[in-house]
Amino acid sequence: MNQGQLVFAQVMQHLPLTTFRRCVGRYQGDRKVKSFSCLDQFLCMAFAQLTFRESLRDIEACLRAQQSKLYHLGMRSPVSRNTLANANAMRDWRIYADFAQSLIGIARPLYVDEPFGVDLQNTVYALDTTTIDLSLAVFPWAPFQQSKAAVRLHTLLDLRGNIPTFIHSSDGRLHEVNVLDQLVPEPGAFYIMDRGFLDFARLYRLQQGGSFFVTRAKAKLKFQRRYSHLVDRRTGLICDQTIVLTGTYSPEDYQAPLRRIRFRDPATAKTLVFFTNHFGLPALTITELYRCRWQVELFFKWIKQHLRIKAFFGTSENAVKTQIWIAVATYVLIAIVKKRAALPHSLYQILQILSLTIFERTPLHQLLTTTPTRSEDDSEPQQLVLL
Repeated sequence: MNQGQLVFAQVMQHLPLTTFRRCVGRYQGDRKVKSFSCLDQFLCMAFAQLTFRESLRDIEACLRAQQSKLYHLGMRSPVSRNTLANANAMRDWRIYADFAQSLIGIARPLYVDEPFGVDLQNTVYALDTTTIDLSLAVFPWAPFQQSKAAVRLHTLLDLRGNIPTFIHSSDGRLHEVNVLDQLVPEPGAFYIMDRGFLDFARLYRLQQGGSFFVTRAKAKLKFQRRYSHLVDRRTGLICDQTIVLTGTYSPEDYQAPLRRIRFRDPATAKTLVFFTNHFGLPALTITELYRCRWQVELFFKWIKQHLRIKAFFGTSENAVKTQIWIAVATYVLIAIVKKRAALPHSLYQILQILSLTIFERTPLHQLLTTTPTRSEDDSEPQQLVLL
């Protein structure tokens, strides 16, 4: 007797299918496809993400064991390992990249009021890069070092809700600073970066676009102090200065004053030097903004631990990028479900619960809000009292 939708189908109800069909049509993903459409491919790969499958054979075995439920999962074709492998290798990965971006556009307004550690009305982004090591013999299209291959994920993370707003995947040879060329500056937004992104010509583009940045200074950088502001040294601040660059190329690359803040972290006793083009915020707030950059490191750690992006189901560039973008889409989809259902759980807890209940018919809200009750009989342990 049908008692309701499967949990997997309830989660997938939050997908904007009209938008998905537009993405498929844009790149002719279903052209000459008689069975196993792009939607079937997406659902299979999302199933693999939610249930922590390790290989194509693993996906095939699990779905064939539940073949009577495939229709109720939303899949209209039987799943075979070869069919899924061919789809990942041949169908344009940009279908899923565009669809993930549309999900990001849905998720960001849901998290617009989410606190992130600093009382600031501006949008704050953290920009960083993570590297996924691969075998050069298996992935020759992604060279990194002489005997190693790698894929790099360059990610711009909105700190309100930790939603990735921009992701660019490349081989290991692309230096992270080049990603600044692909960003469109958002007026009034803050971009928090480590010193690997310190390129004054590119940072000046952010300045001209009306954006603000906070980054670390490199050693031996030449500058001239114009003015020193008062600081409270009890907070760890050492100096707050207005400077101009005086190096060989720096004055030509960045034709405006900068703010230099020197800070000694009381927790680690390390002395850090920050550059920013924002002169209005208190110096201590600038240091707290940079501290929030650690959220992007936690995001990378989280997706590597809980999404399938370290072991790939295919070896071609298209298959790898398809898997990465469907993993991102799945992450953002769970973030949307969390907000729409007003769930108190973390994304980690939701993923763990879904991985065990994907074929159940319990209503999603009931599944994720039910808490175990303690009976009166369990209030005191029934133990033998010897003394």
